[in-house]
Amino acid sequence: MTYAVQWIRSFVFIVIMYAVMLPWSLVFAIPAVFSRKAAILCCRSYCWFIMWLAGWLIGLKCQVRGTPPQYACLIAAKHQSFLDVLMIYSAIPAGRFIMKDVLKFAPIVGQFGLRVGCIPVKRGKRGSAIKKMVADVEAGRLFPGQLIIYSQGTRIAPGVKAPYKIGTGVLYKELGQDCVPVAANVGVFWPKRGIYRAPGVAVVDFMDPIKPGMELEPFMEQLEHSVEARSNALMREAGFTAIEQ
Repeated sequence: MTYAVQWIRSFVFIVIMYAVMLPWSLVFAIPAVFSRKAAILCCRSYCWFIMWLAGWLIGLKCQVRGTPPQYACLIAAKHQSFLDVLMIYSAIPAGRFIMKDVLKFAPIVGQFGLRVGCIPVKRGKRGSAIKKMVADVEAGRLFPGQLIIYSQGTRIAPGVKAPYKIGTGVLYKELGQDCVPVAANVGVFWPKRGIYRAPGVAVVDFMDPIKPGMELEPFMEQLEHSVEARSNALMREAGFTAIEQ
């Protein structure tokens, strides 16, 4: 398949991905008002459809490895593109992301994100947001489920190094729950920006949980080493070799 044909298929894929979002949300709009489970079903079924569409239309297969947690825990994941959001959320029963505050104003995404329990955080105010999250968990005001945080704070292109932010460690310490690291190679096929989507096998890998009780610094070191080493291995598996050491 030529680059031009794949680019056209990628463009059609993106158009369909956004075009179906409105009618999909309308089908679930009223049930979602009365039931958080309906909102979760809407989001998960949309994820499943987009992943199927990617495989059928652009030859990008989605593969979830490891054991996605079915219990309340913290998930600390590698973030390379929108695809890892879809893959992680589709694999767990009640995920809620820590998301950028501005996203709560985004049509459809913002409303359903808040309904399923995602937590908006203002840039530069993560410390106060984390304290509020911990207080809400302890008071039972947050829905139970899997709290997903992207430890580097934003999408990181393959081969680029970026620091892990301390917020993940603070949540791990305060929540007292397992932390499940998640590695990914999705950015090799679905870049941070641009239209082109490459064929291949995109992988997110749920690794063995880090049990509660570790000190902050050793926890952060173990988390970063585990996620980065596994993500680099997955990217090499996908044919990507330009990885910073």
